[in-house]
Amino acid sequence: MGRRKEFTGTVISDKMQKTRIVRITQMYKHHKYSKITRKYNKFKVHDEQNSAKIGDTVRIEETRPLSKDKRFRLVEIVKKATAPDAQLKEDVT
Repeated sequence: MGRRKEFTGTVISDKMQKTRIVRITQMYKHHKYSKITRKYNKFKVHDEQNSAKIGDTVRIEETRPLSKDKRFRLVEIVKKATAPDAQLKEDVT
């Protein structure tokens, strides 16, 4: 039996319930010109707890078809997104 595919990517959308869109970046070398090129794929990922947010780096794993487009599930959140400009405003009284 084959192994399930695993990728690491960044969450780019969290607007759906229990579904995240993750962007995967792959780099490959052109066979003729030897130029390094980036290839991007977007996958819909099942997130049962709705825990991943935009900007998080996540690890995903291939699974059985869960819907028309969903073929991956969230394994873990590798790194939470940092929001440098998102500071809470405090009331000064």
